[in-house]
Amino acid sequence: MAGLEGRVAFITGAGRGQGRAHAVRLAREGVDIIGIDICADIDSMTYPNATEADLAETAELVAAQGRKMVARKADVRDYHGLRAAFEAGYEEFGRVDIVIANAGIIRMGTESADFLADWKDVIDTNLSGVYHTVRAALPELRAGGRGGSIVITSSTAGLKASPSVLASGNAYAAAKRGVVGLMQGLAGYLAPEWIRVNTIHPTGVASGMTQNDAMRALMEQAAAGGQNSISGMQNALPIPMLEVEDVANAVAYLVSDEAKFITGIEWPLDAGFMVR
Repeated sequence: MAGLEGRVAFITGAGRGQGRAHAVRLAREGVDIIGIDICADIDSMTYPNATEADLAETAELVAAQGRKMVARKADVRDYHGLRAAFEAGYEEFGRVDIVIANAGIIRMGTESADFLADWKDVIDTNLSGVYHTVRAALPELRAGGRGGSIVITSSTAGLKASPSVLASGNAYAAAKRGVVGLMQGLAGYLAPEWIRVNTIHPTGVASGMTQNDAMRALMEQAAAGGQNSISGMQNALPIPMLEVEDVANAVAYLVSDEAKFITGIEWPLDAGFMVR
């Protein structure tokens, strides 16, 4: 991809899944990485998050591409902790060119006993956490005077919400739609500085969020004709889910100079999900 050699990317949720794929794909293009992950479970969720060992493995995979990753444990819900983690990477590399706000969660299955916690944890991670991510890196991104690219991971749910009355599912769709508004405001304001801001909207992706016991139970229920949060969800193309590398390849293009004219868009990476 044109123009990526020597750049630095700040990536959240880098311990596994899409975040790891972004880190490795960009490292292959000559990008150094500031990568963070919560490396801890969240009580309201029904599947495990990445671990510190997972984050360390991402750093090793980046090193195998000949680049360096500053890996830090941080929670996107905690702005000051996130800012400190970013500063550690910025001190190492002295620049930042790309921000990928990727960290996100959802509760699979029924609500917990505390539905307000289900709502709050998703909003705090998927919406406020995206805002924290951008604000943590934006001063240095702007000060560099070289332009840059911010990519926010939304979802097809940010374009078309699935029917649900569950707190976590409602919060997920609201947050994924909310980051579109955040993107549009930033894109318009930062365009004169050649800082591009876009959202991506993947369909289902094979990752820790979808490859777990809670999701398998939902898939089995849906396959048996039951109604749940994933019933009726189907891509137009004959592919059940994307691989993380599919998303990473698209993002590598989006942050490269080959996409230097693209800003303010909602890009469906959806295998035709939105046309069904």
